[in-house]
Amino acid sequence: MIGRVTFPSNAQKAFLLFQGPKMITFIASILLLIAGYFTYGKFVERVFVTDRKRRTPAFTMRDDIDYVPMNTTRNSLIQLLNIAGVGPIFGPILGALYGPVAFFWIVIGCIFAGAVHDYLTGMISIRNHGAHLPQLAGKFLGKAMKHVVNGFAILLLLLVGTVFVTSPAALLANMTPISLTLITLVIFAYYLLATLLPIDKVIGRIYPYFGALLLFSALGVGLGLIFTGAPIPELSFQNMHPEGAPIFPLLFLTISCGALSGFHATQTPIISRTTENEGNGRKIFYGMMITEGVIAMIWAAAAMSLFHGDHTLSDVLAAGGPAAVVSEVSTTMLGAIGGTLAILGVIVLPITSGDTAFRSARMIIADYLKIDQRPLVRRLLIAAPLFVVSYALTHMDFTLLWRYFSWANQTTAVIALWVATMYLVLSRKPYLITLIPALFMTMATFTYLAYAPIGFGLTLQVSYVVAAIGTLICIALFMKRVRRLSGGIFAVDEPEVPAAFGGKSNSSLATS
Repeated sequence: MIGRVTFPSNAQKAFLLFQGPKMITFIASILLLIAGYFTYGKFVERVFVTDRKRRTPAFTMRDDIDYVPMNTTRNSLIQLLNIAGVGPIFGPILGALYGPVAFFWIVIGCIFAGAVHDYLTGMISIRNHGAHLPQLAGKFLGKAMKHVVNGFAILLLLLVGTVFVTSPAALLANMTPISLTLITLVIFAYYLLATLLPIDKVIGRIYPYFGALLLFSALGVGLGLIFTGAPIPELSFQNMHPEGAPIFPLLFLTISCGALSGFHATQTPIISRTTENEGNGRKIFYGMMITEGVIAMIWAAAAMSLFHGDHTLSDVLAAGGPAAVVSEVSTTMLGAIGGTLAILGVIVLPITSGDTAFRSARMIIADYLKIDQRPLVRRLLIAAPLFVVSYALTHMDFTLLWRYFSWANQTTAVIALWVATMYLVLSRKPYLITLIPALFMTMATFTYLAYAPIGFGLTLQVSYVVAAIGTLICIALFMKRVRRLSGGIFAVDEPEVPAAFGGKSNSSLATS
């Protein structure tokens, strides 16, 4: 049993709340994230240049399975729950080991990288008939990249779906007398339904309720931190990791969801196919990433402040992993009943990302093989093997799965950022908004691959050199592609209505 932290009495709390400046970094970070939506988010929207009169794929390719018009509120809640799995909770909890420098990455990463990544991925998909990342990579980075990214995206989604089965199943097993195996099978059964049925029949109907539970969980813990006078540390760039693990690149892959996540590039096309108007994109794509950043800030702060003294954060993680932190934080902040509801909110997060992970994988495979998804049996033939493989993966060590997920996740983000950069370059629009985060994360992912034990296990100094060479090669290949596409006629945006729409014909996206 993990011991609880002793908190101030009510009188002490009142004194602490009014004793002067405190929680400056935490509160300022939340305010900066919100301000980022209204300022930098608006700037990115102007760079893209939305067209409110252009019909979206929800109408031009409507099939009432994946292409279905839905209002902005429903799309926003679905997008938030799609992208906000356990990533913005477990990732920041693990990242909290590095200390308050994690706050810096969440804020800067979310505003200038993650939200930009999500917005442009979603909007470029809308302009290209709801195309998924493999198709966009094929169009903007070359046919070879389409095949590479297709395989990579399926791998990532399988890892995500598996991680987002094991983590909520473990939390539920700790709360109930039901066996872990039975809970896992029930979650898989729900995932199968959410993967096969039309998006507005299951996901579109239950997500508003899940969203309310999620917001209760995050707001409850956030307010609990403030009113209990939790000792949230102020900003410092000191590395507080107990094992001295280097901040670069490890922090930038540990905290992915909540700052920058390639998984989101597999989820935004789901909503690009249900968005009614391009003008709604900033709220749906940029805004929901900012919301995820706020969730990440709350859990990073909770992890840093609640476990200290006799029971440090590293001790709690060693004893029960991030799930133990979630349980202890929730019950400490909100009591037994409120804490249970908060934990249920945390459980909802991975479930509502796991279902769309498998749905996205099914859609990507269908688009790649050009299989009409209107017949149910065809959807089932694609989905069934995915679930068989995922169930086999549930028997792997969670920590190892998370490490592979982190690398695959950020590599996917790098690809999406290079796609967005190519789009902006060819559109003759300011491309530095994606080029800078693309270069930074390319360097980070190459360094991680060279340095990490799951990679090549090189020394950190050698890893930096290898990463620099890899990044320069990426720049050279990118410039070669720019020269090739700039020399001829290349339409960055597909025609509003497909030339021959007989299902999901996206052959025009395979432009070399």
